[in-house]
Amino acid sequence: MSEDIRYPVGVYTKPVKISPADRERFIEEIAAAPGNLRKAVAGLNDARLDTPYREGGWTVRQVLHHLPDSHMNAYIRFKFALTLDDPLIQAYEEALWAELPEAKSGPPEISLALLDAIHNRWVAAIRSLPPGGFARRYRHPASGLTSLDEQLANYAWHGRHHVGHITALRRRMGW
Repeated sequence: MSEDIRYPVGVYTKPVKISPADRERFIEEIAAAPGNLRKAVAGLNDARLDTPYREGGWTVRQVLHHLPDSHMNAYIRFKFALTLDDPLIQAYEEALWAELPEAKSGPPEISLALLDAIHNRWVAAIRSLPPGGFARRYRHPASGLTSLDEQLANYAWHGRHHVGHITALRRRMGW
């Protein structure tokens, strides 16, 4: 647990080496993310959904819409890496996506259902990979080559990170 409310589960640190046990833990964290998000937002009314998790930060609603946006991109990037050799993937402006009308005011259930569906497909794809498949890579225009193993770790953290924004806010506000 971090004292910095921007990083409630700590800052992401890329693992030096990923063991089969680490990989399984990351897959389980990705599989659990939709349910954890549902629990985190359960019972929140519109006023609470529209509360920023920190001053200057996204609202709870924007965070919950951001997760399927981000993880949909991750799933597609995984598929590109599995079907092409070191493909250059498309970046997206997550801050601008979070300002679009459906991210600022859309009902939570749309994105909760989308995250469920994406994660069901994504976890099925991940679990079907032989161990060597995790060495496949893609090229991000800003950060360069990254392996699926590295991104598995990153997105396991990413789900915990954003769910942590919401649960930490709920604790601070007594919701």
